[in-house]
Amino acid sequence: MKVLYVVPTYYPAHFYGGPIQSVYHLCRNISRLGGQVRVLTTNANGPRSDLKVAANVEQELDDGVRVTYCRRVLPQTIAPTLLAKLPAMVRWADVVHLTAVYSFPIIPTLLDCRLARKPVVWSPRGALQRWQGSTRVLMKDAWDGVSRLVKPRRLVLHVTSEEEAVESVRRYPGVATAIIPNGVEIPETVLHPESAGRLRMVFLGRIHQKKGIENLLDACEALGGVIDWSLTIAGTGDPAYVQSIAARIDRLGLAHKVRMIGAAVGEAKRRLFENADLMVTPSFTENFAIVVAEALAHGVPVLASRGTPWHELPDRGCGDWIENDPASLRAGILRMSRMDLRRMGERGREWMLRDFSWHERAEETWRLYEGLISAPAGAGAPGNLIQAS
Repeated sequence: MKVLYVVPTYYPAHFYGGPIQSVYHLCRNISRLGGQVRVLTTNANGPRSDLKVAANVEQELDDGVRVTYCRRVLPQTIAPTLLAKLPAMVRWADVVHLTAVYSFPIIPTLLDCRLARKPVVWSPRGALQRWQGSTRVLMKDAWDGVSRLVKPRRLVLHVTSEEEAVESVRRYPGVATAIIPNGVEIPETVLHPESAGRLRMVFLGRIHQKKGIENLLDACEALGGVIDWSLTIAGTGDPAYVQSIAARIDRLGLAHKVRMIGAAVGEAKRRLFENADLMVTPSFTENFAIVVAEALAHGVPVLASRGTPWHELPDRGCGDWIENDPASLRAGILRMSRMDLRRMGERGREWMLRDFSWHERAEETWRLYEGLISAPAGAGAPGNLIQAS
């Protein structure tokens, strides 16, 4: 099977958060299953930063994945070379897997696939979900209108949770959806040095308004000295917004308790989890929140907001699922601080080992590809998928 992944940004563009990890691991595992995998992307790693990679030429990274990083010429992911290479690569593929929504490659890819009569799996990665702080809503609605006009007949929306499915099909009625959660890389062993009585909390993710960091900081201020605690904030984002978070920390008088460490990837991420007692994910909206799965895989329990799809945390005995206002976060932190966090972390890790391997997720996605490829070119999506209502 020949699979083309068209994605605005690709590994190691860690600036863009969880989707970078998800697409990277899916590509590697589809290749391991025997797929011929090519990735067409840009060299963007943030609004003003580029990856240090060879641009505009195809190169093999690992596990047989061949990647073309097209040089972007304007902010975000505008890359004329990508448009030039796209038609031939679409014709090569048996199936095209498209990621993101409101980005330069999306509409041209949908149109090229329609003209070439190629089936498409489209992963919005949460972009079709709205929250109270969503911006440029009218422009996004217009973009969705154009996308609906040019979409190919054989199209499936790939979503990672029921919550994402509901909102996604509302914007693309009549399009079949498939719910396949992300997998997670699970370390063979985990270490957790004792904390000497301090509750060591971490936030990991993009520094962005939808992540609810302000509410978390307000909750931390309200904790006062009721318990001994610390908070490490790891991640990157728009420099102006990152600076506003740092200023808020100072204004609340939390500089002695809260530290911002920037991006945490690879070994730095492993150390972050090793020295954490509790992950807090207070987002307003998430389609999956891969950081929750990563924390659990490292044996760290999670306090997640109801804006994430992790409602099973309390039932699984490895965390809690609460509102993300400051009062609820404060109460949740205090409640978690009185629990056996080590045992909760063990239960979370057991859950990830049992249900969230990337190999199994890749096999589910492979079956999705097969069903879409085998559907007649004019018949739309295969009928065994979850259908939009």
